[in-house]
Amino acid sequence: MKEKIRKIFTKIKEFLAKKDIQISLKRYGIDALGAMAQGLFASLLIGTIVNTIGTQFNIEILKTIGSYAQSASGVAMAVAIGYALKCPPLVLFSLATVGGAANTLGGAGGPLAVLVITIISAEIGKLVSKETKVDILVTPLVTILVGTLLSIQIAPVIGRLASSIGGAIMWATELQPFLMGIIVSVIVGIALTLPISSAAICAALSLTGLAGGAALAGCCAHMIGFAIMSFKENKWGGLIAQGIGTSMLQMGNIIKNPKIAIAPILTSAITGPIATCIFKLRMDGPAISSGMGTCGLVGQIGVYTGWTQSITQGIKQAITRMGLDRINFNKFCITFYYLLYIRKNI
Repeated sequence: MKEKIRKIFTKIKEFLAKKDIQISLKRYGIDALGAMAQGLFASLLIGTIVNTIGTQFNIEILKTIGSYAQSASGVAMAVAIGYALKCPPLVLFSLATVGGAANTLGGAGGPLAVLVITIISAEIGKLVSKETKVDILVTPLVTILVGTLLSIQIAPVIGRLASSIGGAIMWATELQPFLMGIIVSVIVGIALTLPISSAAICAALSLTGLAGGAALAGCCAHMIGFAIMSFKENKWGGLIAQGIGTSMLQMGNIIKNPKIAIAPILTSAITGPIATCIFKLRMDGPAISSGMGTCGLVGQIGVYTGWTQSITQGIKQAITRMGLDRINFNKFCITFYYLLYIRKNI
């Protein structure tokens, strides 16, 4: 009996390996999550930026293009996740429908719903792929049916759950801006540098408002921090690559010498509450911007986008140049001088 069970498990393992199905934290928590962030960036985020430019300069064609890009976010996320999971073509293309349904029905928690449902649909689609003579019918049919049925049944639940968690974090940050400013800033800042997606996490939890501002401050501390700390070794190329690219480039060095991560983490613990308590920095733009920091200046554009939306909605009357200068200048200076001090003492 035990021998039969062992043979069954061996066959299952071999079949999963043949289909390239790896049930692991790396595959789902790093590869898929990171790809989802890229899909969001290539749709919702770019669309928001283009739409904002079109709105500010009254260019209708840019507003139209931006709207189209924003509306494709569910599709883009699902296809990106499928690509990371190495799906066969028919499965990959079928995920477009799955992503659109999950994102729409997931509401505020659409990105998280897309992540969960797309992973399940993709893996099931891979199981049936090329197993029949009518693969061109069976594979997309199974993938789409599984994905859309799951979207109808659980996407709203996932959306409400994500929205509740994100809402609780934002509520706690409003209630305790100092303590939560530290916690949110440090956690999201660390996530930005690790090989996981801080942008996807913020998007999945719809992390905006004061909590979004704390997350942005933490990301900026890590990106600017590592860029400045390594300037002597990497010069201007490294400064740009890390300062407006990603601090993830330092992961290899962090593994070799974890002490170099101390300064950015401590700095994010300082810039977080400064952003929430002193400057009242809010990220009212797309939630994904909260986890982008200075990457392509997306975080700063997100703050500006949120302000323009607030003006359109009548919440604010105008954006003052002094407000922009104080936030950006002080965040940079605090990070810069504190890191220089810390580096001398490590």
